[in-house]
Amino acid sequence: MIAPGANVRVYLACGVTDMRKGIDGLRQKPTSGSVFAFRGRRGDRIKLLFWDGQGFCLYYKVLEKGRFPWPSATDGTARLTSAQLSMLWEGIDWRRPAWTSAPTRVV
Repeated sequence: MIAPGANVRVYLACGVTDMRKGIDGLRQKPTSGSVFAFRGRRGDRIKLLFWDGQGFCLYYKVLEKGRFPWPSATDGTARLTSAQLSMLWEGIDWRRPAWTSAPTRVV
């Protein structure tokens, strides 16, 4: 995936989003260089919207199995780091990441 920089702001729209709405539904300035993340009702689809300086990039992913971890609608908007965005994109619960194995010490 061609990704935005490491220091980009990521805004996650909590709750369910009407995936048919476009850029006009954002409450933030869409051309700010931030990434905006949305999830549909079924939870298996995610859209990321990003302004790269020339136009909008839309990343869309559908999980074959499972659902994307998402905060409830009462949370409003959540801010994520670029590392949390990477975990979200892979379907990992970015709120409670767990090691699959302990890090080993390099000698």
